[in-house]
Amino acid sequence: MPTDVKTLRRELAAALRLTAAFDLNEGICNHFSVVVPGADERYLINPYGVHWGEMRPDDLLLIDGDGTVIEGWGEVEATARNIHIAGHRANPRHQAILHVHMPHATALTMVEGGRLEMAHQTACRFLGRMAHQGFGGVALNAEEGERIAQAQKDNPHADVIFLDHHGVSIGGPTVAVAFDDLYYLERACRQQILAQSTGLPLKIIPEEHQKQTAREWMQVLDYQATKHFEALMRLNGL
Repeated sequence: MPTDVKTLRRELAAALRLTAAFDLNEGICNHFSVVVPGADERYLINPYGVHWGEMRPDDLLLIDGDGTVIEGWGEVEATARNIHIAGHRANPRHQAILHVHMPHATALTMVEGGRLEMAHQTACRFLGRMAHQGFGGVALNAEEGERIAQAQKDNPHADVIFLDHHGVSIGGPTVAVAFDDLYYLERACRQQILAQSTGLPLKIIPEEHQKQTAREWMQVLDYQATKHFEALMRLNGL
């Protein structure tokens, strides 16, 4: 994890712009955050009202554990404050938290029994790393943020939280890893929905091969995520 704020600003702004480039954001809503290393509780988070496609490193706000802006101009949207601060506290592994309503992942939160099934090798990347939380509103109050964070406390190995009727929150040790999970999660959900649209039953991978594939993903995850993120930043001049 980078220790200098300048690098963290560049990476988080890049993740926001790339998410917009892939059409995975929703208006000026949704929010990304990253922990700023140090003795005090500090986070970088995107300001409300700045479109992700125009986000620059200097646009990001530095906030404290109460959600008060320490550096930067703009406001922290209430749901961002409530979801992210509670989320970071719930699982210290999650140095970066990305909250989105991306289409295909969110679609699975809208159907009865919607789950990412182990029917493709990309889905196996998330084996044992997912949790689900019921709907409690749009998180305009701190209590709802705490309730969402409870899913992270109850499932400490989960890096992806599917929020019923809402969206997903993805946590990772770095911005690169969290973004890579975001990218591949959406693709895995899209692949499943496309397969299900044929009307034919999903062909589930045998359990032993699910586990083997998940282990293989974990062996390369950090390295591949870093290289992928760096490549996307180069391609987009970030």
